[in-house]
Amino acid sequence: MAKKSKKRLARGESVIALDLPSAEPTPAIAAYFAKCREKLGFVPNVLTAYAHDMAKLEAFAAFYNDLMLAPSGLSKLEREMIAVAVSADNRCFYCLTAHGAAVRQISCIPQLGELMAMNWRAAGLPPRQYAMLVFAEKITRSSAQIEERDRQALREAGFSDREIWDIAAVASFFNMSNRMASAVDMRPNDEYHAQAR
Repeated sequence: MAKKSKKRLARGESVIALDLPSAEPTPAIAAYFAKCREKLGFVPNVLTAYAHDMAKLEAFAAFYNDLMLAPSGLSKLEREMIAVAVSADNRCFYCLTAHGAAVRQISCIPQLGELMAMNWRAAGLPPRQYAMLVFAEKITRSSAQIEERDRQALREAGFSDREIWDIAAVASFFNMSNRMASAVDMRPNDEYHAQAR
């Protein structure tokens, strides 16, 4: 049986603009939330937002974890940088806040999260990361115009074809996530604002 919606922030503001009652968590999701509380100190609101439908939440979490945490030629920081650059283009408050905090934490450079959010070109990134974000930006703004020369530019910057796939997958995932977050007015956890400052 569905529980009354608990999608509220600490200050009483809704996590999303829709009134969707939370579903009964599966054992796997209950364990996942417990792990989030243990490691992060909170459950990210994006997970709470999806908690009205356990199948969708499990699919979202599995895909996110595979893209962002599984072995890849892309570093964790590079994947978070893609998330922030794409989210900046899409003006996604949730993802800019959450993934900007991750960039600050992983890089140990507090200013980098804000630089990435405002104008990643001003961040003085190495050529490899610069090329990666040019490609992610083109996926976001004009994916139908991507040509072989765009992929070749990544190869010349040192990326393998598998890594090009991973760049495209992360950028595409965050384009979808940004649009969902904007559509339902998803709000980030307050904790993200203070992290790695």
